[in-house]
Amino acid sequence: MKKILFSLIAFASSIAMMAADKVETITSPDGKLKVEVAFGNDLKFSVYDGSTTLLKDSRIGMTVQNGPKVGVNPVLKKRINAAINEQIAAPFYRESNVENNCNEMTLKMADGFSLIFRAYNTGVAYRFASEKKGEMIIESELAEFNFPEDYEAWIPYVNEYSDGPYSVSFENVYQHIKLSAATQVAFTPLAVECQNAKVSFMESDLESYPGIFLRASKAKLTAEFAQYPKAHKFTGRLKKLVVTERENYIAKVNGTRSFPWRVMVVTHKDTEMPVNNLVYALASPNRIGDTKWIKPGKLTWDWWNALTLTGMDFRPGINTETYKYYIDFASKHGVEYIALDEGWYYPRKNENDDNEHVDILHTIKEIDLPEIIRYGKEKGVGIVLWVGFNVLSEQLEAACKQYSQMGIKGFKVDFLDRNDQTAVELAYHVAETCAKYHLFLDYHGMYPPTGYNRTFPNILNEEGVWGLEQAKWGSNDDDFPTYCVTFPYLRMMPGYVDYTPGGMRNTTKNHFVGDYYYPQTQGTRCHQIAMYVVFDSPLTMMADSPTAYEKEEESAKFIASIPNQYEKTIVLAGEIGKYIVTARKVAGKHWWIGGLNNWEARDVEIDISQLFEPGDRDTYFDVTIWQDGNMANRVATDYKVIEGIRFDKNTKRKIHLAPGGGFVIKLHRIVT
Repeated sequence: MKKILFSLIAFASSIAMMAADKVETITSPDGKLKVEVAFGNDLKFSVYDGSTTLLKDSRIGMTVQNGPKVGVNPVLKKRINAAINEQIAAPFYRESNVENNCNEMTLKMADGFSLIFRAYNTGVAYRFASEKKGEMIIESELAEFNFPEDYEAWIPYVNEYSDGPYSVSFENVYQHIKLSAATQVAFTPLAVECQNAKVSFMESDLESYPGIFLRASKAKLTAEFAQYPKAHKFTGRLKKLVVTERENYIAKVNGTRSFPWRVMVVTHKDTEMPVNNLVYALASPNRIGDTKWIKPGKLTWDWWNALTLTGMDFRPGINTETYKYYIDFASKHGVEYIALDEGWYYPRKNENDDNEHVDILHTIKEIDLPEIIRYGKEKGVGIVLWVGFNVLSEQLEAACKQYSQMGIKGFKVDFLDRNDQTAVELAYHVAETCAKYHLFLDYHGMYPPTGYNRTFPNILNEEGVWGLEQAKWGSNDDDFPTYCVTFPYLRMMPGYVDYTPGGMRNTTKNHFVGDYYYPQTQGTRCHQIAMYVVFDSPLTMMADSPTAYEKEEESAKFIASIPNQYEKTIVLAGEIGKYIVTARKVAGKHWWIGGLNNWEARDVEIDISQLFEPGDRDTYFDVTIWQDGNMANRVATDYKVIEGIRFDKNTKRKIHLAPGGGFVIKLHRIVT
């Protein structure tokens, strides 16, 4: 009997050891990236790039209130394999079509949850899914990312603390430091330099769930999430919502659902980063149907330039005459829209009265909105209205119905400044409702994209970037040009950026001064113009005033002529934090190339051989070049225009970039 009992114990022990050692593996289509998922006391995963370990034994899981602890002693019931190979139509994106090519592994577990991994040639992603029925409370989610060493990383710290670290504008510069040197929680995208590759962390398909934050420590990143809001108050005249108390859980969800993708992009060259499309490919498909009514373009913007019109026979301000002048300017230059920013409706009178209603269905007495819309229609210019997220949500259906019937084209929605579950749900609700009424959106004061521009293509732009508005209160301690050659490699990976370029008062590094009413920009004139090519932005502000552009008519006309829709994007050259050269293909096989530089003068060689296709043997380009002038290192407004030259497939041209400089090349395809 003792012998039998001993044998049973030994057998059970061996089974336990086998269970602890159970590993499921998936590789990318090209076989270079490999993911191992280990089932033991904890659920762990590792990622390998060939023979190099990128991530090792990283624990993942979820804790359900009065339910399972997903990832603790997990039991695998079934594995399902799939190969995905599809082309996704991508309206208004940096590519007209996005490739979704990966191997997928679904691991169904005994607790009713599944773990899904996808391995792409350019990265890996995982998500949990549940088959539970009814409501489910998620107390916490465990997501660790363990590295072999204490690597250097590009980290954007959370920058506001009105609600712990979780009420945040998602606007900050990047710290290039070791993981162990990080002192604050960070938002994504965030990149870690791992030997021969960078691993960039993002998320996709974030819906009815809080967004991810990451806290760095030695050789490790750990996820944090905002807990579910319990109480709030409204602050300021614009009635911005601030969470004052939170629950002891992060999400309240329907039990049968998929959770957000945790995305890890793997790149070996910096030039691969700005054009990685995993976040878009992993997002839920288009939910709004036909997109023909959505028209990208540029729009004049009143707020950055503080409505500074000079030489007028009326008093500029938030009034009908001023916006008619903006319309005249837009019409003259082929600019599709003008924006009415803050001030067109009455704000709160009592900032301490949470119950005070802000009515956005009526304008201030100085604004005759029907007349502005009529005049814009006569001139071929559409109108976009700015509004706060929480104010719009109170009258959402009525506002969408009224303003769409009046002829408004879209809303610029501001001050969400959170990514907890209720904030994410509000962003989805606003997008869905606006789409129903054929209104497009510019999401300002917003968390970085998580693929919702695929789900709702009427979202034409998103902030979550340390944009040009910072120049209004900045100083020469701020470094805008270096940021502008850093964030395209990181923040632009998941999607659009509402940077709001176009300032005409350009300065060198030492001469810059922050000025709220008459703002300047760091870097050269061509640096500002090149932003319109380099930055992903289907709906782009022309931030300066009409009279500023009228004094710089040549620059204004050229900016207005730069397209907002592209069929293909290639980063020809660049290095994060130093410079970037981006090529964009438009209809008819014409191309635009833009280059941006940090404060270090450099020469770059432009090789356009990648812009030619098979059969283009007898093709060349007529070329116009805008580049820094010979005195741009001292006089930032100095530029020169070169016209009447040709490029063929063998052309290589050196262009000098001044400190904080830039260039734009327009290439018109000619077939002989």
